[in-house]
Amino acid sequence: MSHDAAPIRIVAAVITDGANRVLVVRKHGSDVFIQPGGKPEPGEAPLAALARELEEELGVALDPSSAVPLDAFSDWAVHETGRRVHAQAWWVQVQGTPDARAEIAELAWVPMQPPHGRRLAPLSEDHILPAAALALATG
Repeated sequence: MSHDAAPIRIVAAVITDGANRVLVVRKHGSDVFIQPGGKPEPGEAPLAALARELEEELGVALDPSSAVPLDAFSDWAVHETGRRVHAQAWWVQVQGTPDARAEIAELAWVPMQPPHGRRLAPLSEDHILPAAALALATG
């Protein structure tokens, strides 16, 4: 049996507040915070998947015209041992106040730069948030 399991493909959101803090979420049964988002359904466009996930998990509406692509990032998955996760990340704006729903146990607003004050997944801490900080600095 091969240990080369297919990578987990997800879409991820960077949502900031007025103080340039970033929204991160923690799933039930986990102590690690990740970016909001999730896995696209078969044939679902990435931003459509992100809009669906944000509505299901946070009860907010994605403004598709606000989406700024950050890049695609890859690192080890925190919830599925031995698998890599590939994320397409966007900086987005949403309508509504985020609220933990579905599999989300907790929300936190963390500084974009370390120290974040929470345990973040490597994908967020080492890839997505540095890219967002760079985009903020150069944008």
